[in-house]
Amino acid sequence: MQTTIQYNSRKLQIDLKKPIDISIAIQASSNSVNAWYIDGPKIEPAVDGEWIASVKEGAAVNFNNINFNPHAHGTHTECVGHITEKVHSINQNLKQFFFLAEVITVAPERLDDDFVISKKQLQYALGNKKRDAVIIRTLPNTKGKLSRQYSNTNPTYILEEAAIYLREKGGVKHLLVDLPSVDKEKDEGELLSHNAFWNTSGKLRMDATITEFIYVDNSVEDGEYFLNLQIASFENDASPSKPILYKAEPV
Repeated sequence: MQTTIQYNSRKLQIDLKKPIDISIAIQASSNSVNAWYIDGPKIEPAVDGEWIASVKEGAAVNFNNINFNPHAHGTHTECVGHITEKVHSINQNLKQFFFLAEVITVAPERLDDDFVISKKQLQYALGNKKRDAVIIRTLPNTKGKLSRQYSNTNPTYILEEAAIYLREKGGVKHLLVDLPSVDKEKDEGELLSHNAFWNTSGKLRMDATITEFIYVDNSVEDGEYFLNLQIASFENDASPSKPILYKAEPV
């Protein structure tokens, strides 16, 4: 199912039969990816007295309650309300869902006891390309990212200078990373890259988003894609999300 997209002065073609899912599902399992010092998600039948809402237990339907935190469990997309006193809703501020994106692969640099992504690395990877979204895959890139328990591991993060670069690079509104956060795990609440990307010291970028906990398989080449960024309709600063890529080919 081929479709041609007019993007500014360019024509690009995608195959809608070849979606690339870069999300990590939420699952009630010890293998569910996790961060931020809380227990894993729970998905279990509702109970009313002796009645258990499970077909296996004799009910007519499966009727599960789900308990999770979007920031800690699986792929999620967040807006500036994540770090502002007023809790802005991702559902109210993400109103467009299809973007031209660039997938880049970065080997984090050592900085003292940390591993970081720098401005120089992003400049090298992106050059003069103008994209709505930037998708960062970090090395090493193993399937362990699908189930890693990140609490107290000091994962790779993005330096403030790199977040400012993305903010100021024309057109980049959406940042997607295969990390639990764009910021250092324990930074005394500074959240330098979150603040820089959303420009909290100036005019807030209400329509800009950060998506964390993605997984881009090694079979996916670096390059140009169209991104379909879908969220669940939660009135919250963040929502579970399902980013889907389609390889973009010039016509």
